[in-house]
Amino acid sequence: MKAFYTILLLIVSNVFMTFAWYGHLKLQEMKVISNWPLYAVILFSWMIALAENNAIKSPLLLNSYK
Repeated sequence: MKAFYTILLLIVSNVFMTFAWYGHLKLQEMKVISNWPLYAVILFSWMIALAENNAIKSPLLLNSYK
């Protein structure tokens, strides 16, 4: 079962990152993020990563303690 969760997490992460990359390209094309300073881009990307980490891994960790 652990192998299934590992594969599932890898697939979900890959899909999320693909959408993030295409969204990034679309936002640049629309000139929404073309003039953001570097610290804002880094902060924004870390917020997304933190949200993804909490949304995906926390329920799995809670289930492992049962």
